[in-house]
Amino acid sequence: MKILVVGSGGREHAIVTSIAGSKRVSKIYCAPGNAGISRLAECVDIGVMEFDRLTAFAKEKEIDLTVVAPDDPLVAGAVDAFEAAGLRVFGPRANAAIIEGSKAFSKDLMKKYNIPTAAYETFEDAEAALAYLEKAEFPIVLKADGLALGKGVLICNSLEEAKAGVKEIMLDKHFGSAGNKMVIEEYLTGREVSVLAFCDGKTIKTMTSAQDHKRAKDGDKGLNTGGMGTFSPSPFYTDEIAEFCQKEIYQKTMDAMRAEGRDFVGVLFTGLMLTDKGVRVLEFNARFGDPEAQVVLPRMKNDIVDVFDACIDGRLDEVELEFEDNAAVCVVLASDGYPVSYEKGFEIKGLEQFDDKDGYYVFHAGTKLSEGKTVTNGGRVLGVTAKGDTLPEARANAYRATEWIDFENKYMRHDIGKAIDER
Repeated sequence: MKILVVGSGGREHAIVTSIAGSKRVSKIYCAPGNAGISRLAECVDIGVMEFDRLTAFAKEKEIDLTVVAPDDPLVAGAVDAFEAAGLRVFGPRANAAIIEGSKAFSKDLMKKYNIPTAAYETFEDAEAALAYLEKAEFPIVLKADGLALGKGVLICNSLEEAKAGVKEIMLDKHFGSAGNKMVIEEYLTGREVSVLAFCDGKTIKTMTSAQDHKRAKDGDKGLNTGGMGTFSPSPFYTDEIAEFCQKEIYQKTMDAMRAEGRDFVGVLFTGLMLTDKGVRVLEFNARFGDPEAQVVLPRMKNDIVDVFDACIDGRLDEVELEFEDNAAVCVVLASDGYPVSYEKGFEIKGLEQFDDKDGYYVFHAGTKLSEGKTVTNGGRVLGVTAKGDTLPEARANAYRATEWIDFENKYMRHDIGKAIDER
């Protein structure tokens, strides 16, 4: 088989790594890819939103399957474009990817179908939002409705902060058109858990759990980012909680989307909060999480191409997902100053240290090749992942591995998975 993966980050590197482990695959292409992906796949200089060029390339190279990984092209209809061209593709169509593309849509869906989530109100007018906040309880959460690279969520501890947040999202358009509409949501407290699931429109099968760390600085301080690290599995996601979620959240969501004429085929990401009043859904994403994919996929035993096929063909009920009985931790190495401003173009040294070490991975997120050298090319640069028999062992391994890598302005959090040690 020849496979094309659309995307260029750490998530795509993790997906390509899994695909490379399939005996069914003879050739992998990635558009546009990055320096790390180029070691496993032929990278093609086509942007993720260039649907005409992507479909033309897939036809020219007689691609057997395309995997669309990032949120923007999914929400914009990349899967629809491939299907219209008669090409086999994995991912949700635009009318299903809206579950991530519009927070107002997903909240309304949960309310309509009685799926547990935080109380909320939706606003298209800044003045109405400000008036609502005058009577609100704090802290409170403001969410830009559309896609905002995982950063369009503001937690506000006071009325003054919330007013500034409304200005930032709706008036100053800090997140662009994503802020044309805004959701104001009840602030929930508890343990966060991320659960990825394969879906074929009817059946939904969950992968092993994970937990992301969104804030830029240690102690969950600083600005929200696309994710500074993650671990899997979550020790707080018990069998009892998983059973409740399967019935009251995951299957209900599949059935709700189907009832709305929006059959969801692909990977559904569910962000959960384990509150003292029960489990609540924080968000849905229409694709593999990043960096959750970097700790979940290395633990999966299945041939990922077989699972993709089962989802596309509506045969997921025939698949038994299997994961290793161990743990994984990913620490993101970022450019100092991320997510606001940072320099790039610095040479990365030490990557070869991962070549012969089983259970260690370095997933490239923001890198490129320049004059034969791998250099930094983004805010999140690398995801250093390590496995271990236990979560504390995996954490120790991952942090040891971060020492093998060096580049100017290298920055990371030092407490990824620290909650593991404090249980």
